[in-house]
Amino acid sequence: MKHKAQIEVPIPDRVAAGRALARLLERYRGQPDAIVLALPRGGVPVAWEIARELGLPLDLLLVRKLGMPGHEEYAMGAIASGGVRVLNAEALRYSRVDEHALEAVTARERRELERRDRLYRGERPQPKLGGRVVLLVDDGLATGSTMRAAVQAVRQQTPARIVLVAPVASTEALAMLEPLVDEVVCALVPDWLSSIGEWYRDFGQTSDGEVQELLRQAWSRTP
Repeated sequence: MKHKAQIEVPIPDRVAAGRALARLLERYRGQPDAIVLALPRGGVPVAWEIARELGLPLDLLLVRKLGMPGHEEYAMGAIASGGVRVLNAEALRYSRVDEHALEAVTARERRELERRDRLYRGERPQPKLGGRVVLLVDDGLATGSTMRAAVQAVRQQTPARIVLVAPVASTEALAMLEPLVDEVVCALVPDWLSSIGEWYRDFGQTSDGEVQELLRQAWSRTP
């Protein structure tokens, strides 16, 4: 794992985060079998900078957190493209969420995932990941639940290598995720992390329009 980037703290914004991470990923510059996959929405500006700087194609991996009923910020699991669902067994035991409530949240988030897929991708086909080096990018990892679902979705396609990429991550998330991937590249691993936003100066919400515009730019320069 690498987490020694030249990065200002707090991180100025997602653009600065992406540029710092690109420096750590220099060995992948122009690699023909490499692809950058962003987790929308916040991961897209970070991934866009990485893909632009390294001359790599950019695409999406859609993931949705399954928020605890009444406490939506707390993840009881996540879903990803390809029918993947991962659950936080400890959170479910602690909260005593029943199967009906879990399925209701899953169905709601599945609808949102499908909406975003239509909005962002349109008719563009899903990327083929078999035998490729996949740089999987988000704007930060707190619990790691959404990234865990993303990793599982990518593994289904038998990539050559999965590189987990994030500007900032909790030690707990990295401990869970490191055994699941081939490499972790993270600029900042604080001793204590209660939220991702506290490690950014500007952590405003990324809009659907911003995601669409960055993808339009990336896909217009990709054959």
